Amino acid sequence: MIKELLRAKQEAEEAELRRQKEEEERLEAIARAKEEEERIAKEKREARKAKEKAAIERKKAEGTYMTAAQREKQRIAAAKLAAAGCEYLSKPVPTVNEHVIYANLDRRAKKKLLEQRQKEREEQLKLQQQKDEEEAARLAKEASETPPPSKEETPDKSPETKEPLDDWEMVLQEAKQQKEAEERAEAEKSEVKAAPRTIEEVSTETKTSKDEETEEESTEEESSEEESESEEESSSEDESPKAKLTKEEMLEAVRQRLIKRRELAESKRSRDNLRAPVICVLGHVDTGKTKMLDTIRRTNVQDGEAGGITQQIGATQVPADAIKERCKQVRDFNPDAVKIPGFLIIDTPGHESFANLRSRGSSLCDFAILVVDIMHGLEPQTIESLKLLLKRKTPFVVALNKIDRLYGYESNPRKDVYQHLKSQPQNTQLEFKERYDKIVGEFAEQALNVCLSYQNKNLDEYISMIPTSAFMGDGIGKDYWGVRNQSGIRKLILNSRLGNLMAYIVGTAQKHHADKLAYSEELDATVMEVKSIPGLGTTIDVILVNGRLRVGDIIVVTGTEGAIMTPIRELLMPQPLRELRVKNEYGHYKEIKGAQGVKVLAKGLEKCLAGLPLFVAHKEDEIDLLKNEAELQLSRALTSIKRKPEGVYVQASTLGSLEALLEFLKTQKIPYSNVNIGPVHKKDVQKAAAMLEHKAEYACILAFDVKVEREAQLFADHEKVKIFQADIIYHLEDNFLKYREELRLKARKENEHLAIFPCKLRILPQHVFNARNPIVCGVSIEAGQLKRGTPICVPSKECIFLGAVASIERNHEEVQMAKAGDEVCIKIENTTGEAPKLYGRHFNHEDILVSRITRESIDACKTYFRDDLSRNDWQLIVELKKLLDIM
Repeated sequence: MIKELLRAKQEAEEAELRRQKEEEERLEAIARAKEEEERIAKEKREARKAKEKAAIERKKAEGTYMTAAQREKQRIAAAKLAAAGCEYLSKPVPTVNEHVIYANLDRRAKKKLLEQRQKEREEQLKLQQQKDEEEAARLAKEASETPPPSKEETPDKSPETKEPLDDWEMVLQEAKQQKEAEERAEAEKSEVKAAPRTIEEVSTETKTSKDEETEEESTEEESSEEESESEEESSSEDESPKAKLTKEEMLEAVRQRLIKRRELAESKRSRDNLRAPVICVLGHVDTGKTKMLDTIRRTNVQDGEAGGITQQIGATQVPADAIKERCKQVRDFNPDAVKIPGFLIIDTPGHESFANLRSRGSSLCDFAILVVDIMHGLEPQTIESLKLLLKRKTPFVVALNKIDRLYGYESNPRKDVYQHLKSQPQNTQLEFKERYDKIVGEFAEQALNVCLSYQNKNLDEYISMIPTSAFMGDGIGKDYWGVRNQSGIRKLILNSRLGNLMAYIVGTAQKHHADKLAYSEELDATVMEVKSIPGLGTTIDVILVNGRLRVGDIIVVTGTEGAIMTPIRELLMPQPLRELRVKNEYGHYKEIKGAQGVKVLAKGLEKCLAGLPLFVAHKEDEIDLLKNEAELQLSRALTSIKRKPEGVYVQASTLGSLEALLEFLKTQKIPYSNVNIGPVHKKDVQKAAAMLEHKAEYACILAFDVKVEREAQLFADHEKVKIFQADIIYHLEDNFLKYREELRLKARKENEHLAIFPCKLRILPQHVFNARNPIVCGVSIEAGQLKRGTPICVPSKECIFLGAVASIERNHEEVQMAKAGDEVCIKIENTTGEAPKLYGRHFNHEDILVSRITRESIDACKTYFRDDLSRNDWQLIVELKKLLDIM
């Protein structure tokens, strides 16, 4: 069924992706078509301009081109003739476009004929111009001599004034304007962006009109083109800030919309509609936190934990019916008055390495249970958890756990814990009173007042404490007890159990924290863990405090490489009274309302970071804003992970476990160069193998609660990269430290012959037993350490080399080394290859003997034997460096 649902969901998503892809392709095709139309229109405009320019050049070559001044002069002359009552007959002007048929002519003859015809035309044009000027002058002279015509006669002559319009240039201009009008009409019909092209067409028209009216056509056309290009560039530059401003305005509008949505959700909150309080269980390691929840859930999660220690944060939903059933007989408890839909309980690790997980849990919770071992009182992690709660002003109750460890205590989970304590033996009551008073004093040292819950009349001044036994169920509410039937077989019978702790939390939450627990539709969700589950892939465990999550919602979460946007494929929740982090039969939901612990199944969650908020984009324009917010959360989270150039490779199953392991490595001063989440793959081994070139001891992988792929293990064996696997953080540390010590001892053994320890010896003259090879004498060690094999020299006699110490005896017993203040007998054998030195000739008892150290030996001591040398020994090395002139 699940596979069919997933398959149907996947097919729907694939169909949606195909539709989106087709829509994108269609839009791209439309954009390409528009670009092609714009390109064709631009080419047409350029061709038209080139054609007009060529026509003007041709007219200039023919001598028929007239400037604006010449046309104005011609118009004035025609007007004068018309005013004088004369007709102006324009004679046909021969053009070069006359169709001439050339037959049986070679190239030279054709060229010669064309030149001859061109000369004839030029002569005809000159003669025609002279005749026109003479005729115009004569007509003007006659017009000045004759009287002007009457007004009645002028209308009859008006048609004659239209004859100059028959001029060939005016006809050409009309044809040109008609052609441009047709092109503009065609351009308006096409579905392209009108504004830019209209501007270009207007600029083209203005340029063509200027071309006809100016004398220097070519230069002005080029300058106008340059101006138009610069105007287009400036307009594009002006548009970009507007677009940018528009985007900012859109983001601001989205931000304002989210604020209004939040305010609207806040205004609809009511004390009558409460959500489940998020309850966090905090305390020192092994105080019984998980066991207490196991008692509430009737499960045994702790047996599934590695070493019985909580390694990750888990969430458990306790429904209201279970609370009513277990608390209905508690004094002053009214089951009908329960308004909350249940509890959402978070179990946090207690040991010191998981401080950040406790911090993450306490920042989420509305109410906390601080578990204190009555046998040990306040322990380090208990105090740390207490400070976290006080820092965040989180209300809490103290569970005084392990009262069953009191001497002579008789358990009875079916009875009210306070009444049951009064029925205990007197010695048990006295021990409880003694340990209770001690814990009250320890809380007072932390500036807190505590008392038993039934005695607490002022919740603002005093913190309530409730005695509990997580193992036996006293004070918590164990919902079953064993009886024997007639056959003698023990069976479990459900019982309406008392639950002092649960009843106290219900009453306090509803009475004093109802405003905080009022349900809001504004989403408040936090990613707690990122886990890889076989068959489901990478999922995230989310604590949904307020709001709703639906299948298909677009969620935005923070990842290691930026914000991750993905739709929700499935929403999974365990059955009530089951924990989220334990493998269970999950129920599938279309919609979940807070407060709940939910497992979200979606794509691309491999690099999601835990401990950061989860956002839901209800509209498409909200995605960018939520991505920015998620990336801002990422920049804050990544600053906590600071890597070193040289260090081990760390791998963990979740971010919380990784953070805990890194914190632990910091305290142990173990550097880490790279980190990752999930199973160990070959690429992880390749990254870790890079340390072989720097420090071999760091060429290893610390794999915490993760699997190692077979291919990765084989590659690690080949590359000599050590992989340490463990489910408990302390075992991982022990294995690595043991491995590092083995490497250190191996390196010491390999470099032992290079290391020369510093020493300063004085010969005892009364104990010289042999003066020459071997030299046997008694010496007093004034400073340093003397070991077998140490080379000896005499610095006062030009550093003559005597040989190496072959043996050391003290009280007639051979020893390996002697320290400052000892008097021993040594034997120095000649290892120089030269003639042996003689005591009394080459040196005597007045000369100081020292070890002949070298630069190589000093480096070896620094690297491999630093801890074997004291501060005085290092000072002696500095002294011998100067004495033996070692750089």
